[in-house]
Amino acid sequence: MKHLIGTLCLLATLPATPALAQTVCTPGTYAAPDGDFVVLVKSPAVAAPGLRYLFRDGRRGATTDAGVPLTCGTSDVSVGGKQWQPVAFRETQATFDSVGTKMTGVLIEPPGAPDAKRPLVVMVHGSERTSPIGGVYGYAMAAQGISVFVYDKRGTGGSEGEYTQNFELLAEDAAHALDQARGMAAGRYGRAGFFGGSQGGWVAPLAATRTKADFVEVGFGLVASPIEEDREQMVSEVRAAGLGEDAVALINRLSQATAGLLLSDFRDGYDALDAVRREMADKPWAAKITGEYSGTMARMTDDELRRIGRARFDNLEVLWDYDAVAALKKLETPLLWVLAGEDREAPIETTRGALLGLVQAGKPIDVYLFPNTDHGIYEFTTNADGSRTVTRIADGYLKLLGDWIKRDVRGAYGRAERLTTPR
Repeated sequence: MKHLIGTLCLLATLPATPALAQTVCTPGTYAAPDGDFVVLVKSPAVAAPGLRYLFRDGRRGATTDAGVPLTCGTSDVSVGGKQWQPVAFRETQATFDSVGTKMTGVLIEPPGAPDAKRPLVVMVHGSERTSPIGGVYGYAMAAQGISVFVYDKRGTGGSEGEYTQNFELLAEDAAHALDQARGMAAGRYGRAGFFGGSQGGWVAPLAATRTKADFVEVGFGLVASPIEEDREQMVSEVRAAGLGEDAVALINRLSQATAGLLLSDFRDGYDALDAVRREMADKPWAAKITGEYSGTMARMTDDELRRIGRARFDNLEVLWDYDAVAALKKLETPLLWVLAGEDREAPIETTRGALLGLVQAGKPIDVYLFPNTDHGIYEFTTNADGSRTVTRIADGYLKLLGDWIKRDVRGAYGRAERLTTPR
């Protein structure tokens, strides 16, 4: 739930080593004749005049990195000695009302004649407080011939209101965003739906039950509650440490105890937590357990939890026992769910089982898994201390998202494994 409570930085800072002198890059999307593309955008994580770049195959970094795989010209970029030309998107700013709150967004449409069959997608981003407007993901989707509406969540960017992680309210905002996008693109779109990443995996399907949507895509989200996510993270930690089922059982009891505190607004559950603390006292590994919140709670005193527990852990209206399966059971539209095989922030065990169970029950769900990837469908290297360093987005992920929306899925998508039978 670092993608729930903390700020998810989907494009983490890479080492910025000055590259050889070249023409300063111009923000934009540049395409090759065969449809390949690279997106260049300004980013607070990259010192000016550098830009963040993202290729369709998932390579990403900063134009100031050593060995950057492109060279900027005055009006184009060169990749592998070939010129890629700028894509002239049509971008229309927007404001709309959602539950009495003024929201801001932008509609990005591919160039060319109006196309009444072109898909339209609303990007429902994660828990980050940074604006997705002007970011790489909206343009990466639009570069594949899809109209895209991106908007600032309430309390972030140019949108008014208070920042919240109440899925019900966020789903209302997403539904209104889709209604706004439809009105703006009237006569220039066909299928319309949502993409939700990370926390958006809770919000986008719920939004699709509030307004007509023709499809929903989710990347690295959860079909589990925030409480279940915390428990699964801790279970992953003890298993990675080579511990057995006794440790897993203790983790389950810790999760139950901290859930009692959260669900009672920190009024009840202290006796249960004290009992778990006593069991953990002689376990050297227990001091290293974190999860999303339970490890921290276990190391705080009861007095601290009574005084500041709610302010620290429960001040954003999180629906701790949210029933994600119930929301998906209500959803009748086609759904694509993409899992990161080694996701530390959103462990996939419960989610994969729930999705496959829904498929067996007849729900129109496609499930793909990218092996050896972490949250964000990021490939990584593992450091000596067990931490991970992100290298790139897995090849095939961005193309899969675009092709599935266009109903043009064919062939392989990098190393992706399809877990469901094609319909």
